Amino acid sequence: MIKTKIAVIGGGAAGLMAAGRAAQNGADVTVFERNSLLAKKLGITGKGRCNVTNDCTPEAFMNNLTSNRKFMFSAINRFSPQNTMSFFESLGVPLKTERGNRVFPVSDKAVDIVMAMKKYVISSGCHIVTERVRSLTADGGVISGIVTEHATHTGFDAVILATGGMSYPLTGSTGDGYKMAEALGHTVVPPTPSLVGIESEDKLCRDCQGLAPKNVGIKVLDTAKNKVIYDDFGEMLFTHFGVSGPLILSASAHMRPMEKGRYRILIDMKPALDSETLDKRILSDFDKYKNKNLENALTDLMPSKLIRPYISVCGLSPEVKVNAITHAERAKMTETLKALPVSVRGFRPIDEAIVTSGGIKTSEIEPSTMRSKLIENLYFAGEIIDVDAYTGGFNLQIAFSTAVAAADAASGM
Repeated sequence: MIKTKIAVIGGGAAGLMAAGRAAQNGADVTVFERNSLLAKKLGITGKGRCNVTNDCTPEAFMNNLTSNRKFMFSAINRFSPQNTMSFFESLGVPLKTERGNRVFPVSDKAVDIVMAMKKYVISSGCHIVTERVRSLTADGGVISGIVTEHATHTGFDAVILATGGMSYPLTGSTGDGYKMAEALGHTVVPPTPSLVGIESEDKLCRDCQGLAPKNVGIKVLDTAKNKVIYDDFGEMLFTHFGVSGPLILSASAHMRPMEKGRYRILIDMKPALDSETLDKRILSDFDKYKNKNLENALTDLMPSKLIRPYISVCGLSPEVKVNAITHAERAKMTETLKALPVSVRGFRPIDEAIVTSGGIKTSEIEPSTMRSKLIENLYFAGEIIDVDAYTGGFNLQIAFSTAVAAADAASGM
C-alpha cells in the first residue's frame, strides 16, 4: 500500500505532535526544522517546568481563549486537555495538577516533555531534516515543492505548517511561516505580543526594581471605557522597564488594543485586609513607632524596597514624624496601599512575549481539519494560527489540539 507522504514544517510542540500523530496514522512523515535541536521553545516554557495543559473541560478551555473562540470548538472536542494528559502519561511522563488546574510534569522539568515528544516522533518513524524552509511552491492550488536552503523537496501529498509565531525568535520563531502563507495568498493578522511584560514610565517601578511581591491583587482599568477589565491575585515583579511576572503576563492578554495611556494598573499590596482593618493596622504601627520618621514606621508593614517609593506616591516626606500625619494623609496612605497605581506605556517587544497574538486568518482555515481554504493540501497547526489564550497551559493545548486535527485530516483519518 502506498503511504500518504506528509511534510511538517516546524519541530516545536505543534509540529512534533502533528508529525507523530500522522505517522501513527500510517503516513510517511518528514519534519523540517531549522534548529539542530527539536522543541527548543518547549524546553523553556513555564520557567523551565512546562505547563503542558490545563485540566479543565472543553467549555472552560473555550472561555480562556482571547480570540476566535468558535474556531477551536471542533479541535478541542477532538483532542481535549484530558487527551493531552493521557498522551504524555502514555509516553512515561507522570503529571501533576497545581493551582488554577495547571498541569506540569511531576519532575518539574520541561526537558522530560521535550524528550518524550522527540522519542514519540522518532519511534513513530518520522524523518527529520534540519534545514530552514525558505518557501513553498504551488501549482494549480496545490503545494508542489518545499524549497530549503540546499534543495527543493517534492512528492508530498500534504504539508502541515507549524512554524510558530514571532515570540522567542532565538528558538526559531521568526515569522517564516507567515511569509510562506502570505506568498500563497493567505491573510496574516498582524502579530502582536501577548502574555508579555508591561512598560511604564513611573519612577516607582524603577525604584522597586527586583521586588517580587507574591500575594498581591491587581486590577487593570481601561480608562477609555472606565471599566475594570482584569482582576486577579498572585505574584508580580517590578522591573527596570515597568512590571512583569505571572499576574502581569496574564493581564497583558486583556489590554487590547494597546494604546499609550489607555490602561492603568492598580496593585493591592494588602489584599487580605479591607481598608478599615488596614487603617487600624497603620494606626497601630504609628503608635508603636510614634517618635520615628515615617519611613522607619513602615518596616513591619511592607518590604523595605517599597517604603520610600510608596511614601513618594502618597505625596509625603519620608522624614515626617508619624505623630504629625493627619487623618487625611493617613487615609491617602491606606487608599494607595490598596490601589498602588502604575501607568502603562505599552508592551515589551514581541520577541519577549510568551505568545504571539495574530497569525493566519481563521476564516481562511477549515476549523475541523485545519486545512487551508485556498491551498488544497496545506494545513496549519499551533501558534501560526490567529488563536491565543490566557496563561495556564491553554496555549500549548491549542498547539496540541490543532496539530491532531491537522494530522488526522492530512493522513486521511
